[in-house]
Amino acid sequence: MDALLLSFGVVFVAELGDKSQLMTLAFAARYRLVPVLLGIVVASGLVMGVSVLVGAAVGDALPTDAVTVLAGLAFLGVGAWTLRGEDDEDDEAVVARRARSAFLAVAGAFFVAELGDKTMLATMSLATRHGLWATWAGATAGMVAANLLAVVGGRALGARLSARTVRLGAAGLFLVFGVVLVVEGLAGS
Repeated sequence: MDALLLSFGVVFVAELGDKSQLMTLAFAARYRLVPVLLGIVVASGLVMGVSVLVGAAVGDALPTDAVTVLAGLAFLGVGAWTLRGEDDEDDEAVVARRARSAFLAVAGAFFVAELGDKTMLATMSLATRHGLWATWAGATAGMVAANLLAVVGGRALGARLSARTVRLGAAGLFLVFGVVLVVEGLAGS
C-alpha cells in the first residue's frame, strides 16, 4: 500500500502543469469526452507499465535525449494534423471515425510525450525500490487523476471558444512543445 500511495502522490504532483497536461487540456477542448479519457487511461497504463519494467530491468541506461527528440517530432506531427482540421459532417459514421481518430491521437501523443518525461523517470526510480504492481497502479492513477483536471478545464474552454480558435490554439501548443522538445533533446546530445 505504501508503494501505491507514494507513486500516486509523486506522479500526481509531477504531472501538474506538465506539457502532457496542457496537451490533454487542448484535446479535451477539441474532442468528445469519452475518446479523450480512454486515450489518457490507456496511454497512462502503458507508459507507466513501460516505466516500471524498465526501472526494474535497466534503471538509468535509457538514452533520454533521443527519446526527447522523438517526443518532439511526435508533437510536431500532432500539431500539423491538428492544423489540418476536419469537416463538419455529423452522420454516425463520421462521429465514430472521429472518436477512433481522437482516441488514437490522444493515446499516441500522450504515450510519446511521457517517454523520458519526469513522471516516467520518477516511476522508474520508484520501481527499483518498491513493488512493481503497486508502483504501476499508483503511478497510473496519479497520472490519470492529474490529467482529469486538464480534461475539466479543456471542456470548459471548448464550450466557450469557437472550434476554429480551439483548433488553432491546440495546434500552436503542439507545435511549440514539439520545437522545444526537439531543441532540448538535441542540445543534450
